[in-house]
Amino acid sequence: MQACTGCSAFLRSVAQDAKAPAGVRTARNRWSFPLLDNRAMNLRKFVVPVGLAILFYAAYQSYGWMGVAAVGGATLMTLLLHFTRLMTIMRRASQRPIGYVGSAIMLNIKLKPKVTLMHVIAMTRSLGLRMSEEGQEPEIYRWTDGTDSHVTCEFVGGRLMKWTLQRPQPAQAESAPEAGEPAALPPAAP
Repeated sequence: MQACTGCSAFLRSVAQDAKAPAGVRTARNRWSFPLLDNRAMNLRKFVVPVGLAILFYAAYQSYGWMGVAAVGGATLMTLLLHFTRLMTIMRRASQRPIGYVGSAIMLNIKLKPKVTLMHVIAMTRSLGLRMSEEGQEPEIYRWTDGTDSHVTCEFVGGRLMKWTLQRPQPAQAESAPEAGEPAALPPAAP
């Protein structure tokens, strides 16, 4: 008996998640189908313009040109608010070094699957250091903090799919005690 395409894709995604190394978070969970991962983004390209056309048509049918003007004004206001938010995020990011974040550990905790690159830039208030080639999928960016811990994020289709936190290894003591010598004790408190 042969499994359907969706079921075999589901089983492949479960096997792929089981192979993910420790410390790597992925956007896929056990119940998502890889074929449908980017469905919402693809539908948004068509649903929004069709919805706007329907709104304009309904406004014209109900209120004439006054309705069209009202829907046009609301659409323009929404676009201007989005543009203002985008420019505010970019202005804040331009005032900080590229690839710098205050705390990589806190960024790792705050990240969520499928958020946009713009949302991550707003959280870090910094542009990420590009690790991948220009125009290549997936896009890989890195943010580093003052302790050399860094978070490497992988974006597919403009959405966060996977991220990893790398912390520096602790420096080992220059002179480790010999096998026969006891370790030095801290001074006693007064």
